[in-house]
Amino acid sequence: MSATIIAVANQKGGTGKTTTCENLGIGLVREGKHVLLVDTDPQASLTIALGYPRPDDLPVTLTDLMTNVMQERPVTPEETILSHTEGADLIPASIMLSGLEVSLVNAISRETVLKQVLESVKSQYDYILLDCLPSIGMLTINALAAADQVLIPVQANYLSAKGLEQLLQTVSKVKRQINPRLKIEGILLTMVDSRTNCAKEISSLIRETYGGRLKVFSTDIPRSIRAAEISAEGVSIFKHDPGGKVADAYRNLTKEVLKNAEKRRKHQLDQLR
Repeated sequence: MSATIIAVANQKGGTGKTTTCENLGIGLVREGKHVLLVDTDPQASLTIALGYPRPDDLPVTLTDLMTNVMQERPVTPEETILSHTEGADLIPASIMLSGLEVSLVNAISRETVLKQVLESVKSQYDYILLDCLPSIGMLTINALAAADQVLIPVQANYLSAKGLEQLLQTVSKVKRQINPRLKIEGILLTMVDSRTNCAKEISSLIRETYGGRLKVFSTDIPRSIRAAEISAEGVSIFKHDPGGKVADAYRNLTKEVLKNAEKRRKHQLDQLR
């Protein structure tokens, strides 16, 4: 078994990347999958959301693993991996990553440092989800270079929809120059307030504009106060508000991701025949 690596990316902040990474990851665990979540953002939002409120005090983080690759020292992710109570594993981040991003610029094979870190754990998981930071710098390029797929959370508003084009250009550049297997898993509409016409308009605008060439998930993630509360609790939406509409939406998203994977597997088998 070799993990499918999904980068959850959008250079715009506040689109629900971390919430999606956490809840899709734990959704996949609940479907019986082995999942590793990797925090590639120096702000360490995912690390905090999974119950480590002081990431800068953690003894070993992603920075150490990437530094080892850059300095050609042995990489042992096992000592970095933390276990979450709901069954997912985590490679945490800390503010030290922002210093590492600066030094990546002069590193040899600078785009593939994260990929080399993940090589050693890929065989132990079904899915590895990368929570990307809200910018298109070296860390995001590293995530795209390591990933098989990109999942793009987009907030249902005009500015967010506008920033999408820039990200799609970056993805196709990485695909051309660094990682030919990179595909777009889909665009996910987040924080959708179905009561407003504006959200409905943007929802259909994105589906019309991109639906022809890219998958737009049929699941929308609704706006919810309860979803915003979970990062303080260190648990997923499934634990915090299992009967709520956001938990339902992430259950449906998980099923869509697994269905996509099944389709791809069938397609690959058909091609081999």
